[in-house]
Amino acid sequence: MWVVKIGGSLGRDPLLKDWLEALVALGSGRVVVVPGGGAFADEVREAQFVWHFDDLAAHNMAVLAMAQMALLMHGICPALQLASDEGELRRAVQQARVPVWLPFAALREEADELTHWGVTSDSLAAWLANRLNAEGLLLVKSCPLDEAPDLEAYAANGIVDERFPAFTRGAAYPVLLLNRAELPRLRSLLLA
Repeated sequence: MWVVKIGGSLGRDPLLKDWLEALVALGSGRVVVVPGGGAFADEVREAQFVWHFDDLAAHNMAVLAMAQMALLMHGICPALQLASDEGELRRAVQQARVPVWLPFAALREEADELTHWGVTSDSLAAWLANRLNAEGLLLVKSCPLDEAPDLEAYAANGIVDERFPAFTRGAAYPVLLLNRAELPRLRSLLLA
């Protein structure tokens, strides 16, 4: 199965619906969708700046921001199936559905490697891809994507978070980034 992370920056983009519908049409039984946090996560960053609470609280709030985006995606495209754990994700794929991840498994009671802003929904998508033994990881971004020599260069340029290269290092699957305007490439990637 492919893990496809849809950047939260698409949260107000009319192309979001097109991406979700294409994933349902092409990815039934083959795709797990991971939502970015979008404007909801931006609110968390702003609240932390104002109130100076710790990164553990911010992490958990950002995970809930991703859950809000999952609910938004499901509202836009009800054919998606909400799934909150690995078992539900796997069952949905086995039933030829396309699940969108409610990332409650990423909530934490204590600080760990996930609980800081160097880990965003990009790294959480890689974390999930590793746990699911994905056959591929695709990140859909709104920003321009110049050809970078490696994921470290993307991280250095702020295209992916700083910890993303570590989460994907040694992965047995390809890691691909597409711009939001590259929807036509999705068919060839998923059906190859």
